[in-house]
Amino acid sequence: MLPKHAVHNLYEYRKAISSRPFTARGKNVIRCQSCLLAEHLCTCSKRKQVNSELAFLLVMYDDEVLKPSNSGRLIADLVPDTHAFIWSRNEPNRKMLSIINDPQYQPFVIFPAEYAVDNQAVFNKVSKGDCLDGKKPLFIILDGSWREAIKMFRKSEYLHHLPLFSFSPETTASYALRKGAREFQLGTAEVAALALSAAGEPHNGAALEAWFALFVESSLKGRSRNVREAGAIEQLTTVYDAAMLKALKND
Repeated sequence: MLPKHAVHNLYEYRKAISSRPFTARGKNVIRCQSCLLAEHLCTCSKRKQVNSELAFLLVMYDDEVLKPSNSGRLIADLVPDTHAFIWSRNEPNRKMLSIINDPQYQPFVIFPAEYAVDNQAVFNKVSKGDCLDGKKPLFIILDGSWREAIKMFRKSEYLHHLPLFSFSPETTASYALRKGAREFQLGTAEVAALALSAAGEPHNGAALEAWFALFVESSLKGRSRNVREAGAIEQLTTVYDAAMLKALKND
């Protein structure tokens, strides 16, 4: 089994400093403490890492890391260079700031272009030419509800001098069409999957998308009293295995 990653460590830290147990829908479910799925649906043995030239930094709103429904951990499951921190309005984590300012990285905040502050650069695609001196792209994702994400962006001035990475309408529209969703909303892992694809790693993006789909079905089955589609988890596992195999062959 792969070792613990940044979100696992942040989960343990956040749980340790909590004054009371965190409760959420399905609170009576006996969960694996790594993937937070029901123990009998644990996916930890299926977790693999891709070879990526990209990095991610999750800035998580308060107790977001404690939520079993949070998909940010899925990014860290697959992408080795992933960092995670709890957001603080008044005292930004010093280690987080040091990573953002690390000369090996070129950070981009993934956020809609319409929220850009004055003179903030906006990119729809990221290629090696966008990262000066061969720096590694570091995608910063604000992980929380949409309202929380807006709050984090507006009240974090250290993000305002960084370029935004905003997906084009064509990219998001084609993704929504592929999902067949009536109301197009992205989970954190889906945002990262789009970022991987838009930054030149479509096979890794497809692997993360498949991992997310397996997570969603396993999560719903673990907390539902209704019988879900028979064989759905097995089918999604097969899709994930195939996507991961393709990603590893195309690294």
